[in-house]
Order: sequence, then C-alpha cells, then structure tokens
Amino acid sequence: MIDPKTLAARFPGDFMFGVATAAFQIEGATKVDGRKASIWDAFSNMPGRVYKGHNGDVACDHYNRLEADLDLIHSLGVEAYRFSIAWPRIIPEGTGPVNEKGLDFYERLVDGLKARGIKAFATLYHWDLPLALMGDGGWTSRTTAYAYQRYAKTVIQRLGDRLDSVATFNEPWCSVWLSHLMGVHAPGERNMDAALHALHFTNLAHGLGVAAIRAERPDLPVGLVFNPMHVYAGSDSAEDTAAADRAFDFHNGVFFGPVFKGQYPEGFMSALGHRMPAIEPGDMETIGQKLDWWGLNYYTPMRVSHDPTPGADYPATVGAKFVSDVRTDIGWEVFPQALGDVVRKLNAEYAMPDCYITENGASYNMDVENGVVNDQPRLDYISDHLSVTADLITEGYPMKGYFAWSLMDNFEWAEGYRMRFGIVHVDYQTQVRTLKKSAHWYKALAEQFPKGNHKPG
Repeated sequence: MIDPKTLAARFPGDFMFGVATAAFQIEGATKVDGRKASIWDAFSNMPGRVYKGHNGDVACDHYNRLEADLDLIHSLGVEAYRFSIAWPRIIPEGTGPVNEKGLDFYERLVDGLKARGIKAFATLYHWDLPLALMGDGGWTSRTTAYAYQRYAKTVIQRLGDRLDSVATFNEPWCSVWLSHLMGVHAPGERNMDAALHALHFTNLAHGLGVAAIRAERPDLPVGLVFNPMHVYAGSDSAEDTAAADRAFDFHNGVFFGPVFKGQYPEGFMSALGHRMPAIEPGDMETIGQKLDWWGLNYYTPMRVSHDPTPGADYPATVGAKFVSDVRTDIGWEVFPQALGDVVRKLNAEYAMPDCYITENGASYNMDVENGVVNDQPRLDYISDHLSVTADLITEGYPMKGYFAWSLMDNFEWAEGYRMRFGIVHVDYQTQVRTLKKSAHWYKALAEQFPKGNHKPG
C-alpha cells in the first residue's frame, strides 16, 4: 500500500480528486415524480438478462437520500462529483413534454454540491434511454440523435450556469457494441447492422449535443467519456498483431476517429462501410467538433488473437490469455500498466485535449465485519493506477483529475447487485452506508488537494 501523503507528493497541487456514480445505478425511484421507464427498466424485467432479475427500482435509494449522500461525498474530502442525469426524468417519453420535477431533483443535487464546495461534473447520457424511443428504433434511428440534442439543450438551459463540466455520453462502446452487437446490455440486440446504425447515430448525437451545449453555455467545458481498450496481441505473430490493430480500430477507432479526426478508420470502413447507415453531408463535421476535455474510464486491458474461423465478422478476433494472475471479483485482469499504455497510444494516434480519469476502480465484494470493510485489494488497485497516472503526468501528458468508481456499491448493470465497486459499502436491506478501508485511504489522499488552499470540511 502506498502512503497517501507520499502519493500526493507526486501530483500537481491542482490535480482534481473526485468520486463518480450513474443515475440508474443509484437513484431508484423509477416510477415517481413523472419519471417513465428507460430501456434498462425494461431489460431488467426480461427473464435471464440481469442476474437474479435484479432491477433499479430501489437501487441505493439516492433519490430519497440526496442530502445525506451529498454529506457523504463532502465527508470524503473530494473536490468533485461526477454524476449522470436520467433522460427519462427530464423528458419521460424521450420527446414531448419536459418534466419539471425531474429538473428540480437535479437542481437540488447541483445546488447541494455548490453549497458544500464540490464541483459538479454532469454526464448527460449514461445508458438510460427513455423506453418510448424504442418505438422508433432507439439508437438505431437517426431521430434519436435529434431527440438527444433537444434533451441536452433542455438540461443545459436549466443547470448549465451551475455545472463545472459536462460530458455528452458515457462509454459509447457499451451502448453501441455491448448493447446492440453482444446483447449483454439494454436493449440486448445481437445484430451487426443494428450496432452499426447505433454507432453512427450515437456519434452524431454526441456532436449535436456539443453544439447544443455550446449554444447555451459557450464557457462550459464539454467532453466525452470513453472506455478505450488497450489492445495487446496474444502473440507477436503477424496474424495476431494484425488482429490487435483491427481490434483497436473496432473498439477505439470508431469513436476516437470521428471525434478527433473527423473520420472512421479505413480498415473498418472497407470491411463494414457498406453496412453503415447513410452518413449525410455535415455529419462528420458535427461529430468532429473540438472538445475541451475527454474522460477515460479504465478497468482492464483487452488481449486478442486472430480468429481463423472462415467468414468471421470484422474485427475477426478471439480473446487471448491473461498475463497477470490477479483478478477482481468480476473476473477482470488487474494490469495497471495498460492504463499508461492506452493513454500513450491514444495521444500518439490523435490530437487529444486534457484528460480526466472519469472512472477507475475494482469489484471486490467484502462485507461489513465488526463495522469495518477491509477491502485492501481495492485500495491496492486504486493506488497502483494512481501511481501510473502520476507517471503519465511526469511524462507530460495532460492528466487533470481522477474520479474513483464508485462512490458507493450499486446496481452493476447485467451483474445486478452481486458485484460491488463502491468505496462505500451499501447494505441494500437497510440502505446503511459504511466507509470501506479504501474510502478512508482515498479521503486522506483527496484532502491533500488542492494543495495550499484546502480547508478540511
């Protein structure tokens, strides 16, 4: 374990430490104050989609425990809180009437952060698409991009004066490939054509959202949160190396290319371009607007080998063996150096703005024993990845902040409540919050910042 003061000394004094959550994972209150169903409400109720049929109806009951949870965040000594806004609370049908009670909740949230001296980092879309939009095809339909633009404008008109930063989307890889090609996330499709439509229309929605945000609040820093995979070839054979290049384009390039280069990767387009929806004049310019920052969500690397199956769909890869024996409870390989490798690779490929690590953390499922949660492996995970981040800063990369995932245990999507990522333990029967060992360590670190003018709360 790295001593928090020793680690703090390796960061610039204005480095930002925060915690992160997402609306559907913590809020609950899915049927109150005008909120209507999202695709995740529907998906959770489909047999066999989510572990043991768990759903977000109650989650961490954050909607009803807002003030206490804001006090909890404040008690951790962090400078910023990254949260997401639930589209189904704001425009319950996706289009049509605006729900004032939904906006009121996020006003209370943002005002509560301001009152406690905590910066508000909002994410406009963290996967909870209003279910009504599935009637038009959801993300496979171009109209959803325009519905999103109006939603973004509505939120920024109301909250933009009090936000410190805004992200258009969280991890489009998940809401595109994991949701429309692999079927693991809502809406649970397994269809390449659907996924390719979702890809372009999600990218377009991002660009339309940037324009809407800038039109309302030109000074509000706007970014996009990715979960780029650092791709390692399973061997140094020419076949596996080529497979890793294809995987990079498929998993990273189809998002980073349009946003930072104004184009989709050539290899991807030559393989799948004929199955893409129409890319209309102006689309790529809209998607490629300059961003103020980008968010990096990092957990684990990707290791691939060439898939020799005849006619395998692009990128024609199969998973390769892990290198590290260390796994989290969700089964992900712990390999901190991939965090450094992916930042270096992306900065070499694209002209990247400032970076915030918007999520990083680990699933370890220790429970409370005698009032304590000894989650030493999570503490080690966070400190090791922060050590890599400090190295990146020394190398000159513009790493500006770090948000631990997650503030508290929550609804872990298809895994339901069996996987715990929080630095704060949640007893789902009583909703009691208990700071884990990692939270006490993270507080000791965060309270060192900003250096020179931090007043312990």
